[in-house]
Amino acid sequence: MSMQIVEVDRLDEAGLAAWLEVTNVVDAHERGPASTTWTLPELLAGARHPSKSQKTVRLSGLVDGEVVATGQLRFPLLDNLSAVDLEVSVLPEHRRRGLGSQLLEECERIARDHDRTRFDAMTSWRYDGPADGAGTPGVEFGKVHGYVFGLGDVQREVVLPVDDAILDELAAEAAERSDGYELRSWTGPFPDDLVLSYLELSSKLMTEAPMGDNDYEDEAVDVEAHRQHEELVELQGRTLFTTVALAPDGTVAAYTDLMAPIHDTRCVYQWGTLAGRAHRGHRLGLAVKIANLQALQATGQYDGRRLVTWNAEVNDHMIGINHRMGFVPVGRAGELQKKI
Repeated sequence: MSMQIVEVDRLDEAGLAAWLEVTNVVDAHERGPASTTWTLPELLAGARHPSKSQKTVRLSGLVDGEVVATGQLRFPLLDNLSAVDLEVSVLPEHRRRGLGSQLLEECERIARDHDRTRFDAMTSWRYDGPADGAGTPGVEFGKVHGYVFGLGDVQREVVLPVDDAILDELAAEAAERSDGYELRSWTGPFPDDLVLSYLELSSKLMTEAPMGDNDYEDEAVDVEAHRQHEELVELQGRTLFTTVALAPDGTVAAYTDLMAPIHDTRCVYQWGTLAGRAHRGHRLGLAVKIANLQALQATGQYDGRRLVTWNAEVNDHMIGINHRMGFVPVGRAGELQKKI
């Protein structure tokens, strides 16, 4: 089957809308009720906002003038300079015709043109599927093209609000071990006096979290790039709830953040959570997660939404915390890598 591959212009609203529609349909097909999809306002804001830290290329595959497949490449510009994140999606009714392979080949060609030699990819499936993704479309497609399964992740959800009594109990447990640390919560951008300390910690999220057999590098510490990201979050209509634990010297010892979109009222998303290596053993991860969720629930605006989080299958500590908060597993994903 003949397919035309075109790059989607970041200012082409109709082209971006068609690209997003196919991408979202594929995600819903693979994950079912656990699917979490972007909205067009979020995508348009991201496509048009300048980024110091990342370049994104989006591709649409057209058959008879209709978009039937999509690709995306995200190039880090400040760190992990040998890497690129790749995504390929093909509508179910157009699979097994070579279209995915054709699109992936073009994505990899663009990646090589940018001197990238480490290709990172993620694919997802329903929770009742195998932990290693064996037999699932994304993992098997990746294997055929040289992508190696490195780590399995599990998507977990709980419907808000979480019982206040449970949160109070967990907060009290954390407080017993976190004496000497100060918790501070807010919405919106990071305070100027904390942003550098936060970035020095959050830059290690990818390497401090379980990596399985994959290779990642620390992210760059760049305040300007972070402020650009915060501007984008606001333009996308996303509200960030953040809680940090401050060490006695005033530096950020642990952090967590929740993101609540206004354009999609189905979900709230747990983003990063990390305690600094020197501050572990004080239940700071638990302390900041509970305080942050209490701050979000205190607004009364998000009852009935799904609170969505992802954890590596081997991250027993964080999974234990989420289990006590009422999270249940609903989906799976695999992190794959290919090196050339």
